[in-house]
Amino acid sequence: MALTVEERESFLAEAHIGALAVHWRDGRAPLNVPIWYQYTPGGELWVLTGPGSHKAKAIQQAGRFSLMVQRVQPSVRYVSVEGPVTRIVPATAEQSREMAERYLPAERVEEWLEYERTELGESVAIYLRPERWLSADMGAA
Repeated sequence: MALTVEERESFLAEAHIGALAVHWRDGRAPLNVPIWYQYTPGGELWVLTGPGSHKAKAIQQAGRFSLMVQRVQPSVRYVSVEGPVTRIVPATAEQSREMAERYLPAERVEEWLEYERTELGESVAIYLRPERWLSADMGAA
């Protein structure tokens, strides 16, 4: 059964690992990678990545991407969203912290932020405006 607008937006706002997909190269399947993301119902979805990463380059070229999140308990539920990129900007320290706090236990946040700063380097924030949605809950009545 398809989810309501409120159900799908609330589910997407939960801290799931997203599967980001974007056209990469002609003659190839889309690039499809796991990624942390942030979303507030009614707003834009955003991800952080290195400016020279395959996904950043592919997203810049395609101008859009999709992201799918799912769970299997207590019922199989998924939300897939696709849309245009509205902007790509240098990521801030506040965004890095927000993302780390969303996905990591509190005792690991500082360690991750130090690793990100010293090993991964600069990031960009890529914003998507949700345009098309697919969703379902396979256990819904």
